[in-house]
Amino acid sequence: MSDFAKLYEEKKMTPQEMAKYVQSGDKIASTTAMGEPPKILDAICDRAMAEDLKDIKLYKLWMVPMGGRYTLPECEGHVDPVSLFAGGSEVRKMIGEGKADYIPSYLCQHPDIFRSIKPRIAVAMASPMDDSGYFSFSTAPLEGRTITEVADIVLLEVSPHMPRVFGDNMIHISQVTAFCESDTKPVEVPLTEPGENDIKIAEKIVERIPDGACIQFGIGKVPDAVGSLMKDKKDLGIHTELLCSSMLELIKAGAVNNSKKNINKGKSVFTFCGGTRELYDYIDNNPAVEGYQSTYINDPYVIAQNDNVMSINAALEIDIFGQVCSESIGPKKISGTGGQLDFVRGANMSKGGKSFIALHSTAKGGAISKIKATLTPGAHVTVPMSEVDMIVTEYGLAELKYKTASERAKAIISIAHPSVREELTFQAKQFGLMI
Repeated sequence: MSDFAKLYEEKKMTPQEMAKYVQSGDKIASTTAMGEPPKILDAICDRAMAEDLKDIKLYKLWMVPMGGRYTLPECEGHVDPVSLFAGGSEVRKMIGEGKADYIPSYLCQHPDIFRSIKPRIAVAMASPMDDSGYFSFSTAPLEGRTITEVADIVLLEVSPHMPRVFGDNMIHISQVTAFCESDTKPVEVPLTEPGENDIKIAEKIVERIPDGACIQFGIGKVPDAVGSLMKDKKDLGIHTELLCSSMLELIKAGAVNNSKKNINKGKSVFTFCGGTRELYDYIDNNPAVEGYQSTYINDPYVIAQNDNVMSINAALEIDIFGQVCSESIGPKKISGTGGQLDFVRGANMSKGGKSFIALHSTAKGGAISKIKATLTPGAHVTVPMSEVDMIVTEYGLAELKYKTASERAKAIISIAHPSVREELTFQAKQFGLMI
C-alpha cells in the first residue's frame, strides 16, 4: 500500500463523524454552487440542531436550491447561511425575510474575503483522489484553494460523479483533515429555450463579435441564444467565470480552439461550471480545460490581457443615465454583483474588447418598462454609467461608451419599448439631458 493510499484509509470518515469537528460559534466556508458538499453540510446541521450548537455561520457564494438543511426554519440560530452573492431561491427568500445575510462584493474579491473571514473549517466537494494523492475541487475552483489554505480543519466530500478539473484546482491528501465518500452528483442546468426577443437581442450582439474573440457569457436565455448563433465563428477563445453548456455547443461545433488568446493559450478557463451532464463529462480529465480562482479569472487586468474580449451579461433594468441594475428589484435582493462589473471592466480595457448588457425592453407581458427615467428607488447599481459600453434590447443596440449624457439618453430611449419613449424623452428634458 502506498503512503497516499494509507493516508486515504486513515482519513476516511462518515459525514456524521466529520460533523463532530464543528463547535458553537464556528465560521465555516464552503465551495459553491455545483461544488456544494451536501452530505457534510446536512450532517453538520443535524448535529447542530440535535446538540443545540449555536451561532455557526456558513459562508458560501451561491446557495443552490438543493434542499440543504441550513435553509430549514428549525436550523435558524444553529447554522445560519451568509451568501456572497445572494443567489439561489431558498437563501434569497431567507434574505428577504431577514433570516440570512449577504456580503456585497465583486467575484474577483471572494478569495480575499475568505482570507478576511478566517473560517476555522472549510468544506468542499471533490473528485476522487488520483495516484499522486491529489483531489480536484471539480466544478468550483472559485474559492477552493483559498478556503482550504486559511482554515484549520479541511473536510472533503468525494464523489466519483464529480469531474476532475486541472488548473489551480487541486488539494493533496496531506492537506485534508478528513473526508467522506458519497454518490452526490453535480446539479444539472439544462440549456434554456430562447424566446423570440432573446433571439432578436442575440442577433444584434453576434453581428458585433469577430472571429478570434475571447468570450464570457453570463447566466440566462440571451447568452444561451448568443451561443446558439455563433457556431459558424472561427478561432474563438473562452475566458469566463461561468463555463456553461452553450459554450460546450460552440466547442463541439469547432468554433472554439483558444488559438488566438494571449494567455492560457489553447485552454478554456473558468472559475465555476454549471450545465448538463454532457458538460461535466467533457471537462473531466480534459487538458484543454482549466479551473482557476476568481482572483485570477475575474481580475479585470488579467481579462484585458486577451484581445477582443466579448462580455455578454443580462440586466433587470437600466435608466436613461446608463446605470445598470442586475441584482435587485428596488431594495429587494434578487442576486449579487457577481462578476458582471469585473468583466465589463476587463472588456473595456481589452484591445478590441466589447461589453454587452442585454435585457428585454419590458416585463410582465409588456406592463412594466425595464428602461426607466431613473432606477426603481432602492435599486442596487451593478454597473455604473461610466463603465457601460453597449446596451441591447429587442429594439436595437445603444452604444454608450465615451458618449455625452445627451447622446446616451437618446440612444437608450431609442431601444426602449415604443410606448414609453415619449415619456422617457419628456423626463430626459426635465433632467436637462436633452434640449
